[in-house]
Amino acid sequence: MVGIAIAMFIALFGWGSKYFGWDDPDGKVQLALATCFILGVVSGYKTRSDAGTTA
Repeated sequence: MVGIAIAMFIALFGWGSKYFGWDDPDGKVQLALATCFILGVVSGYKTRSDAGTTA
């Protein structure tokens, strides 16, 4: 699952504008994609580390 997510991120980041036809001269869409990816990694890491503890 992680491999699919990484492959999709790389594809969207690298070739998404050509495939979907969005105009991004300032790079804001790529910045949003990178931010979502980083936040997803952080939240996935926190969820995985919290799953081993009991309340």
